Amino acid sequence: MDSYLLQTTTTQTNEEMIDELMKTYGQDVLQLVVQYVHNVTIAEDLTQEIFIKCYKALPTFQQQSSMKTWLWRIAINHAKDYMKSWYFKKVELVEQTYLQERPSYQTVESIVVQRDEDDALVHAVMQLPIKYREVIYLCYYEEQTMKEIADVLQINGNTVKTRMRKGKQLLKKQLEEEFNG
Repeated sequence: MDSYLLQTTTTQTNEEMIDELMKTYGQDVLQLVVQYVHNVTIAEDLTQEIFIKCYKALPTFQQQSSMKTWLWRIAINHAKDYMKSWYFKKVELVEQTYLQERPSYQTVESIVVQRDEDDALVHAVMQLPIKYREVIYLCYYEEQTMKEIADVLQINGNTVKTRMRKGKQLLKKQLEEEFNG
């Protein structure tokens, strides 16, 4: 996708490029933002705002990173800005959301057990501090490499590894407490 976009930037209009970005990465950006704000409705609004920002910033894209990395940086920064906002801090949100469920062709028993385990894992991940939650999300849900995560978050690769290790430790501790406590 990125190579296609970069090759066609001279022939594509900004509208066509943003349309292609939304088709390719729209759902991924939405899921990324949900990990920050814990609310699908707000994440949908923020995702729209993110693509508007991208549209406005397209002329300034310097191709120093991949289009996806650039988009992720905008999305993460926008989500973090929202979390710092007065609205986020002062308005209590009631709705709890979870990662999208994927269809499965298993027995009813195994589906119920898997759903309980998935819910427990998602809940535990959501309880992690943001700096650990974001590296775990990008690694396991977005399947990004440590280098890609470092680029997206604009942090050192060793910091990513440290946060990943600490995040896993915290996650293990939470899950042990939940299942043993």
